[in-house]
Amino acid sequence: MTIALGTPTVDGVREAMAALREWQDDGAPMQLHPGDIGWHHRFGAAGTAQVIRTWSRDGRIVAVGMLDAPRLLRMTVAPDAFEDEDVARRLVEDLSLPERGVLPEGAVSVEAPLGLLLHDLLSEEEWGVDAPWTPLFRDLTEPVQDSGLRIEPIGRDQAQDFADVLRSAFDTSRPTSEYRHAMSAAPFSADARCLGAYDDQGDVAAVVTVWSAGPGRPGLVEPMGVHANHRGRGYGRAITLAGAAALREMGSSSARVCTPSANAGAVATYRAAGFGVRKEVRDRVRVG
Repeated sequence: MTIALGTPTVDGVREAMAALREWQDDGAPMQLHPGDIGWHHRFGAAGTAQVIRTWSRDGRIVAVGMLDAPRLLRMTVAPDAFEDEDVARRLVEDLSLPERGVLPEGAVSVEAPLGLLLHDLLSEEEWGVDAPWTPLFRDLTEPVQDSGLRIEPIGRDQAQDFADVLRSAFDTSRPTSEYRHAMSAAPFSADARCLGAYDDQGDVAAVVTVWSAGPGRPGLVEPMGVHANHRGRGYGRAITLAGAAALREMGSSSARVCTPSANAGAVATYRAAGFGVRKEVRDRVRVG
């Protein structure tokens, strides 16, 4: 059967999100999560629809991708299609041919879960690998301990605090107060919890946003950040624990996150919050 590549409408994003929710499983490798698309809604519904790609066979979505940047596609495949040769070969074609509208010419990257036949075929096409990332997982069967610090929801009124912490944490000027406002207005905002950890002076020291994929499925931490002025004081661990607790309250079976392996501080923070390390993953890269 023919496999069709598509870019959904704003309403069609819901179908892609539904497929991603269905594919989340505690036993699955780190993969694109509906929360990744939810977080992208900080750029608005139309802007999010423009970066989504779907591959469908006989009317059923078998793969979903999101252009996290013009030259970076993050994607995953339906569990029963991980080793499907037809799907893998179609993906390789679409990723390799700029006229298909997925990736441009030149250097590009693809993030895909371990275990896909796609990786073998990309290797045959001489795609390389990039720097390693560390996936981390925490089981949420048991209650999550309270850090003892003040944790509060970050709503629209605290939008600037949210942006300021992320700017400092990631040393970037991109986050703005509009991020939080856009997330609040997004159709998937009910899947998210945005929390802040406060210091003794009442300032927000760290923030986290967590995303549910539905009861009994793994949730996602995206993003978590600590203001540079508050590093090394336990706020990262505290806000991560709070995020995990929020996911458990929403019915998530586990929490997952992925961070560059070179960011030893982030890996240590998640481990301190009870996350276990899984096998490193690497993006696939085509140079030039």
